[in-house]
Amino acid sequence: MRWNVLGNGDNAHLFKRGTEGKLLICNMPPFEVPNNEVFATCMVDYKMMLALSQGHIKLDMYDWILGTRPRHWMEMHPQFYLKYAQKIKAMHTHVPQYAKLEGQNAAQAATNYSCGHMAVDYACRVQNATEVHIYGFDSMFDTSLRSYTDLLLESDRSSQNTHRIANNWRPVWTKMFEEFDKTQFFLYHSHDRIKFPIGDNVKIIVDKK
Repeated sequence: MRWNVLGNGDNAHLFKRGTEGKLLICNMPPFEVPNNEVFATCMVDYKMMLALSQGHIKLDMYDWILGTRPRHWMEMHPQFYLKYAQKIKAMHTHVPQYAKLEGQNAAQAATNYSCGHMAVDYACRVQNATEVHIYGFDSMFDTSLRSYTDLLLESDRSSQNTHRIANNWRPVWTKMFEEFDKTQFFLYHSHDRIKFPIGDNVKIIVDKK
């Protein structure tokens, strides 16, 4: 089974609507995608839950797959949970051991585990994907962490924080691709100069459009 994971980087446009397979998006998609084309949106951050609760962002059109921190948010805000319970397709709270840096606890490890990590892990661990096609994850290849979500929610994109986050995120990808060594991964970008080691089950598709 083919799964597609759509991120929010500048090269997300390399994904074409109507592509074969199930589609997972991360938070709000970078362009309009009707709900009948989306399996679910994946969310891992408190700030997304806060934005939803305050009405700054609406994701009612999609089903939701929620990670560790959104689940905690639901526990702290039962009225919010009751309002949106019917939208929750799954709670996927698994955070792999390799997301934890030396000296960190489980809660800190979850901050190294991005929405994209969770979406890919869900496709592999829960849905047993045989191939996962990954679009719009520019931080794998470039120094920028610019995201469409930044237009909706304020994020710290200072050079220092960008460097820190990228250095925390990238090793998780290497280990994840190693863990799911029977799955084929396809990474779509405008060049092939990836920033971390990859194995034989990972192929980079270069599209300069």
